[in-house]
Amino acid sequence: MRVFLLLLVFLGLTSAPLSAAETYDLLFRKGALSGLEPSPPPPEGAKGTDTLVYERVVSPLKKGESADKDTIGLQLTSDDNVALILHRGPQMRFIGTFPASVGNPLIMYFLESALADIAKQSGGSPFYMRNRIKEALLKDAEIVPVSLHFGERDISARQVTIRPFAEDKARAQMGRFAELALAVTVSQDIPGWYYSLQATVPEGKGEADIGYTAAITLSDGGENKP
Repeated sequence: MRVFLLLLVFLGLTSAPLSAAETYDLLFRKGALSGLEPSPPPPEGAKGTDTLVYERVVSPLKKGESADKDTIGLQLTSDDNVALILHRGPQMRFIGTFPASVGNPLIMYFLESALADIAKQSGGSPFYMRNRIKEALLKDAEIVPVSLHFGERDISARQVTIRPFAEDKARAQMGRFAELALAVTVSQDIPGWYYSLQATVPEGKGEADIGYTAAITLSDGGENKP
């Protein structure tokens, strides 16, 4: 439900200024799931088949903890809905169902989960941080061309990076969290549009000030190959 609410909040930003139109269009791509075949309906009582599979790795939030590693399955259904499911070993957690017409909801899950982690690690207000991210989405971003090797071929892509606290008035009080960077690599030749989504905060000077990295990457195998 929280991811769905955030989806409505971010997609409500339809009045992006022209200078930021490319940033917004690249991050919230309409038709990102077009061309993908819906997952076949599972037999009664069976699990559905993932249309796309993403690998997710989140660095520990505290010293001594191990990184979280799991996968996110995207299931496109015949009724033009898309479901996100978190898989960790034999366990699974249903994230939510969204209309496929809004695009690939993975970007919403990425933003919400990174926001929750950063707020927890920093002790800052998630509401304040969410507003700064929203503002950053309506500004120019760093957009650079990159080359990927996916599905046994080279693909041209673009990496879009925003730094929501780069000019924040409270930057001096935020410490290393002021350096938060959100980088999303996209390409029309990648199934589902998003190849990788990564949030990073550098390590601080104190022993407890560990860095933070959360990366979601499209699995290069099986049903994901273009």
